[in-house]
Formats: sequence, structure tokens, C-alpha cells
Amino acid sequence: MAIIAKITTQKKNTERFNIYLDYGNGKGEEYAFSVDQDILISFQLKKGMELDDLDITEIQFEDEVKKAFNLALNFLSYRMRSRKEVIDYLKKKEVDDPIIPDVMHKLAEYKYVNDTEFAKAYVQTQINTTSKGPEVIKQELFEKGIDPDIVTKSLELFSKDEQIEKSIKLIIKTIPKNNKASERQTKQKLEQTLQRKGYPWDVIQIAMEEAETEKDTDEEWEALKHQGLKAHRKYEKLDGWEYEQKMKAALFRKGFDLDMIDKFIEHMKDGEN
Repeated sequence: MAIIAKITTQKKNTERFNIYLDYGNGKGEEYAFSVDQDILISFQLKKGMELDDLDITEIQFEDEVKKAFNLALNFLSYRMRSRKEVIDYLKKKEVDDPIIPDVMHKLAEYKYVNDTEFAKAYVQTQINTTSKGPEVIKQELFEKGIDPDIVTKSLELFSKDEQIEKSIKLIIKTIPKNNKASERQTKQKLEQTLQRKGYPWDVIQIAMEEAETEKDTDEEWEALKHQGLKAHRKYEKLDGWEYEQKMKAALFRKGFDLDMIDKFIEHMKDGEN
């Protein structure tokens, strides 16, 4: 059994207090540990109070919880966090595992951590500030430890009409000026871009139709001429049939129609540009 001999305020942090104990061993008062102001009040610590080993262990445990709780509050002060993000942060700060559940319970009790509200806010922020589609957002929420049911519910905020609208804007932004690729190749690249951004296939198809990505005949011909002349420079030393087959294969891979390819090759034979 020990008796609290003295309690002093720390100089650098007036919300923490040093506890000095007299163990009755003739050595007088000795520094034992420090506690947060809330812990001091909670346990009603005062000079002359008797503490056994179990009391001291409990007080120190609660103080560690309080310190970790303050760490978490500081982490949360910058923006909302998921439960997993807070736990990962506390582990990174080397908070002992037995402390973390108590901290998370307190945070939930005070409504500082709520995965349902976090997921809704996260989805809305991504809709407002990025071009990400629902599949990418879904994956990011999973990585943040959000329950699948909560993820599904929160993504209802991202309506299909809004997905289509954002997809169309992304298509328009992505199509390069003076595009020299074939219509088919251009469409494939746009579809791949939208898939990488996380948009579902049905949304992509509607957006592609509404964005009017089709080239007119003159634009497609100019693109074919651009790619065709590059291929011609590569294969011009080949003879007849071999030249034609190499040209056709190269331009078909670029997505051009075979009839237009044949027309271009005839133009090249005739010495036209």
C-alpha cells in the first residue's frame, strides 16, 4: 500500500499532474507517475489517499487511454476518418493494443467516429471534387475498412444520371484536339479511360453515345492519311503484295475500316496524298 504524498502541476503542460507516493519504506516521497487532469478528477486523487497496486495499474491504464484519445482527436481535427484509419494511426503511434478498444469506444460514444456518416461524406466529396466513378470510390472505401453494406448504401448518393453526366464531361476533356487516331481506336481508348475511372459498362455506353464521339468521313480520312503515311514510310521498300498486306495489317490494327484502307493504298499507288 502507498500513500499519495504530493501532487504537483507539470511546468510544460498544466493539464498534467505528477503524483508522488510514500511507500512506507523510509525513503519518503518518490515520483511515481503522471496523470491527465481528467484522470485526477475521475479518481479523486488527493494528498493522503491510499493506493494499492491494483489502483495504480487502473489509474495508469486510464491515463494511457486518455493520452491515446487525445492523439485520436488531433488526428480527427483535420478531416473525418474511418474507424480503420484511426486504429491504424494509433498503431503507428505505438499505442498498446489493449488501449485501442477503449479509445475507439469513447470516440464512438462521442460520435467522433461513425463509418456510416464517413462513407456518405466521402462519396459526396469524391462526386463534387473528382472524376472518379463508383467502382473506384467503392474500392477506396473498402480500403478504409468500411463495411460492404455501408459502402453499397453510401454509393446510392451517386445517381446514374450524375455518373453519365460526369462521364460525358470526362470524354469531352479526354478527346485530344486534332486527333489522328481512328474512330474505333479513339472509342476504345475512351472506354478504357472510363473503365479505369470506375464507371460501369452501361453508363459508359450511354455516355459514349451522348458525347457524339463519331468522326465524320473527312476527319476519319485525315486520320487514316496521317497513320497511313507513317506506315508507308516503314514498308515502302517492300514489293507489291507484301507491301499491301503489311499496310492493311498495320492500319487495321489502328482501327480503320478495310474499305478506307484499300482506298488509301490505291491513292498511294497513284502517287496521291
